[in-house]
Amino acid sequence: MGRSNFSGPVASAGGFEGAVQLPTFTVANAPSAAANPRVMIYVSNGAAGAPGVAFSNGTNWLRVDTLATISAV
Repeated sequence: MGRSNFSGPVASAGGFEGAVQLPTFTVANAPSAAANPRVMIYVSNGAAGAPGVAFSNGTNWLRVDTLATISAV
């Protein structure tokens, strides 16, 4: 299977096959949640200093495991 890099939103009616690599950020350099609704990111220090996955609800970046706002502390 080939590899593709996308810079914008990706939609698939048939689903995805294989690994999905999320962009990596820290809490300090995460993009605007308001400008990225429904986007997922990997935050290297967003779970009280530990790594985790977060999504934007259009207002904040929320951890997928607890729904808490990402925080480095």
